[in-house]
Amino acid sequence: MAAVTMQPQTVVTKTVTIINEGEWSSGLYDCCEDCGICCCAIWCFPCLMCQTAMDMGECACLPLMDPSCVGYVGCGALCPPASMAIRATLRERYRIKGSICSDCTVFCCSYSCAWCQMAREVKKRKCHYNVVTAQTTMATVPLMTTPAPM
Repeated sequence: MAAVTMQPQTVVTKTVTIINEGEWSSGLYDCCEDCGICCCAIWCFPCLMCQTAMDMGECACLPLMDPSCVGYVGCGALCPPASMAIRATLRERYRIKGSICSDCTVFCCSYSCAWCQMAREVKKRKCHYNVVTAQTTMATVPLMTTPAPM
């Protein structure tokens, strides 16, 4: 009697979101596109900023270096340097059209919406991997014997 054994196999599937190069995947005011990000911005805006920075591979505390009044009160006379650096990095990484001047304008007009847009972009552009483990199967194969002549 012979036994056939199969080794466990791991199958990796990759889901890729295709986004046109040169464009943001969502608009500045597309909050309803990802309500989770929008809710995070409403309830704990610093958490959204830090998580987005971490998802980009940056220091989580980097967004907190901006003047604290910028996020909730408005621009005043300052453009947030750390936020602008993170947005510029995001644009360069994904080859999104724009400039430092446009980033400054976006942050001065809609600071929290700019961070929500960046968070949606990072979330959509990340590669998702699903790991599926196959089960080991053991099968017993009977040997074929020919009857002895009589």
